This record gives sequence, C-alpha cells and structure tokens, in this order.
Amino acid sequence: MDELAALRLQIEWGADEAIAEAPLDRLQPSARHSESAPRRQGAQLAIASAGGEAGLGETLEELRAAVAAFEGCALRHTATNLVFAEGDPHAEVAVIYDAPDADDDRSGRPGSGEAGAWLDRMLASIGLERGRILLTPLVFWRPPGGRPPSDREIAACLPFLHRLLALTRPQFLLLLGSLAAKSLAAAGESSFRRTAKPEFKPFALPGIPEPVRAVAIPSLTQIRREPAARRQSWACLRLLKRAIEAEMA
Repeated sequence: MDELAALRLQIEWGADEAIAEAPLDRLQPSARHSESAPRRQGAQLAIASAGGEAGLGETLEELRAAVAAFEGCALRHTATNLVFAEGDPHAEVAVIYDAPDADDDRSGRPGSGEAGAWLDRMLASIGLERGRILLTPLVFWRPPGGRPPSDREIAACLPFLHRLLALTRPQFLLLLGSLAAKSLAAAGESSFRRTAKPEFKPFALPGIPEPVRAVAIPSLTQIRREPAARRQSWACLRLLKRAIEAEMA
C-alpha cells in the first residue's frame, strides 16, 4: 500500500489529526494553556467569520458559493464533496438531517443513497415528493468515518443554515436526528427532546420574524433499525400532513 492509499484509509477510518513524533505532556500547565487558548480563539474567529460570510448570500447560489469558499470548518479538508441544500426554494417543508453520509459525500448531493431512498418513501406516505421539499444537512461536509459532527463543527456551519432558512422561509421543519433538533432549537429550548406524543415546537430562527413550527423524529439510521422509532416517526409524519392540509384549506 503506497503512502497516499494509506492516508486515505486512515481518513476513512476517522483519523483527523496526526500523531507527533515525540510525546507531549499535556498535564503540564504551560503546555495545556498554550495549546487550549489559541484553539479556542481560532474556533471563535471561525464562527464569527461564518456569520459574516453567510450574510453575503442573497440567493441560494450565492450562499452555496459562500459555503464552498468558507475555510473555517476543518471537515472540508477530509470530505470528498460539499453537500449543500437541494429541492424547492419555496417549499413549505424543510427537512434537516444531522450530517452527510458516505453516499452523500461521494455524490455531493443530500439524501442520495439508501437512506435517501428510505426518506423518499417516508415522505411519499404523506403525499410529499422530493421536489416539493427543501433537503439539507446540518453540516455541509461528511465527518471522517461517519462520526457525529462536533459542537465546533456544528457552530461553524450553523450561520449558513440559519441564512438558508431565512432565504427560503419554510413554514415547517422536519428534523431528522437529535443533533439537528438541539442545534436549531431556540435558546430557551436548548434541552429540546422528542416526546412520546407528536407535537410541534416553535423555533425562533435568525432572520425570520415569526417562529417556525418544527417536529423532530429519530435519525434515518435509527428509523431503519428500530421498529419503535418507525412508529414514532409515522405519528410525527401524520401530524405534519394534517398541518399542511390545514394550511391549504
């Protein structure tokens, strides 16, 4: 195996940092403080930069270009492709899931593999087609090895997602996975949890004057694996269907 193939294999397994030749004693105060302060400052600068660059996008095409040029999220350096929102920019429903999977990463499109086909069947059960929704991941690059995105990675991408929703103004959010729900919840609902009874939660989002009604279901991975998650999701989908029909009446 040549060096490039070995490096690609390590990235696929989830390696996202190199090991130094000599050990570093992180218990020493000087080492700990000298390392942590610049890292925190760098993360804060990246988040501030994301907020400024996201505001430059006046259309979805401009916003996508701003995300593609953004250097403040390390995931861009390990992913194969940027995975940005697709679908109807005027859709009533925006579907947001935690992170791109391997199929999304290869194609550069959200919901492009088996999980996406499962989502299509779920939406079809309540009369929705892919072309009638806006589909986007919470973060725009696949984390190495398919791990969950970190708080820092989510914080770097969140201003762009807020801007995306401000431009498209959906009436409903369908959130797939716990990270999407927790990250988009209003400050007063930072401990957002799915409940046994399906219900909408009002989400106050930057750039949108009125709260957006959101309903959260388990991730597609969990839905495909657990019958209880499928029952819970079906109840939430029926709630969403009734709400859409009421808006159209």
